[in-house]
Amino acid sequence: MEGFFNLNKPAGPTSHDVVEQVRRLLDRRRVGHGGTLDPLAEGVLPIAVGRATRLLPFLQEGEKVYRAGIVLGVSTTTYDAEGEVTATRPLPPLDRLELEAVLSSFRGEIEQVPPPFSAVRQGGRRLYQRARAGETVQPPPRRVRIFRLTLLSWEPPQLTLEVACGSGTYIRSLAHDLGERLGCGGHLRKLVRLQVGPFTLEKALRPEELAALAAQGRLEEALWPPDTPVRHWPAVVVGEDLLPALRSGRPLALEVGEGERARAYSPAGAFLGLLRREAESGLWRPFRVFPG
Repeated sequence: MEGFFNLNKPAGPTSHDVVEQVRRLLDRRRVGHGGTLDPLAEGVLPIAVGRATRLLPFLQEGEKVYRAGIVLGVSTTTYDAEGEVTATRPLPPLDRLELEAVLSSFRGEIEQVPPPFSAVRQGGRRLYQRARAGETVQPPPRRVRIFRLTLLSWEPPQLTLEVACGSGTYIRSLAHDLGERLGCGGHLRKLVRLQVGPFTLEKALRPEELAALAAQGRLEEALWPPDTPVRHWPAVVVGEDLLPALRSGRPLALEVGEGERARAYSPAGAFLGLLRREAESGLWRPFRVFPG
């Protein structure tokens, strides 16, 4: 069995906890997830099984969409509701138009500092490990992209945002930074991931629903194909005469069209792997091969 399960993680367990559940369910170790969700968060958590784990990096390239509930006026150590309160400040007079104006400064490519309690590595250790040990954590800012930022509701002191962003964006930091920009502080109250690339919440299964399918011997019904993360890439059929070269990683002369990357299939439609165009020769070199 190989491919993806689109799971709806509940609030409470870690992403690793969900991976362990699937490992026990399938009785196999080669299982991974497509983007960490904090324990407080819920929503879409793609789970890769077997060789599909090799395509997880390309899932990270896709857009992620979140619905975020934020409380203004209260700052915490973790930038969410699980942390200790560090400050309480009054809200400024703020109507929806004024709030929209401030939100506009967070759209596009911005610099963002990860939360001190996060899985980012610094000095060979996770930031949360250093923060829990009492060390002063000052992670450097990094560039992230926020494609869309929509104000869904504003009922002081709470607001709800829908955020479409690129990989590496911390919604906790967005909540914290928004509060600081407004001068009152803020933290993330609730987070639901609505989408990761092609995987959406509407089509996601709860872990117990996946377990029920397993008990009925129907897991294949929930399995997405291994090539799901790259379905938006150009596709090319590799003839039988070129299959030995592809499987051994040798460059191929193919007519693919636009783009620098492509997905390869056999004449029978089996997914064979990924190709990258070589700049100098124009040939296509396999770099993720799924031998039959």
